[in-house]
Amino acid sequence: MQNVLAKQENEKRGVKEMEDHGDMGRSAEREVPMQIFGASKERRKPSVDMNGVVGASDILFICLDTLRYDIAAEQEAAGTTPVLNAYGPWEKRQAPGNFTLPSHHAMFAGFLPGSFDAKSVADRELLFFPKSIGLGNRAPEGAYSFTGSTIMEGLEAAGYETWCVGGVAFFDKRSDLGRVFPGYFQKSYWNPSFGCPVRESTKHQVDFILRKLEKAKAQHIFLYVNVDAIHYPNYFYLDGATHDSPASHGAALRYVDGELGRLFAEWKKRRGSTFVICCSDHGTCYGEDGCQFHGINHPVVNTVPYKHFFL
Repeated sequence: MQNVLAKQENEKRGVKEMEDHGDMGRSAEREVPMQIFGASKERRKPSVDMNGVVGASDILFICLDTLRYDIAAEQEAAGTTPVLNAYGPWEKRQAPGNFTLPSHHAMFAGFLPGSFDAKSVADRELLFFPKSIGLGNRAPEGAYSFTGSTIMEGLEAAGYETWCVGGVAFFDKRSDLGRVFPGYFQKSYWNPSFGCPVRESTKHQVDFILRKLEKAKAQHIFLYVNVDAIHYPNYFYLDGATHDSPASHGAALRYVDGELGRLFAEWKKRRGSTFVICCSDHGTCYGEDGCQFHGINHPVVNTVPYKHFFL
């Protein structure tokens, strides 16, 4: 009898030890060994404290889908994008993915384009810190720590109403895949006039947003806009062009800049303090090194412009 009881006790201890080790193992799997990155780069002071933004300001996330850094910088230097130029220079950053789907999964989880010269994950300036991922389990200075699978979930918990105005097919709600990203928001919108082949797509998006804004009663709004005018096709923004090129890409950005001016002015007038994140999700190729389009790893695909600012 004693042997039987001893055996049962040993089995209980064994199960408990396995559970304890399992918890430790699972914790270790979630944990990124941040200490090994400690000397990679001197910590810089964050450019904005998101803990002072969330709960005090609306947040606009403007994705200029497919915008290349080199062309954005070229237009900036030429002074042909005065609206965006007014809010500071573009930063050169690493794209989170090489096409819309992976890039947005990363960005919606808080991983916006990272510094171009980053040598490790620790060199990122995080505006939003997902608690459910390791990364030291402690929010970096200036980052807003959130729960949930997306920044939208985190902001909804903080009292935000979340809006999505789609553009490219991943936001068009016409397929199972096209309903995934819109499903992350409390309110999501798309219609064919917002689509890539429509020359005035950005105008239609801005007109729609401003009509919605007239009736908005939420204390705080998080708005995501997928601006797809720069995406294929964009040749029709350049007089006489018959195919897409870096020149028509730049012309598309100039068109978008004017429409953003209307959005920013009216949003500030109606809503007051507003924080804006403006970036590309990836670039695209026009024959460089024999490469076309995106969804491939090439420097012009993997390098994107980024800026954030207050209206």
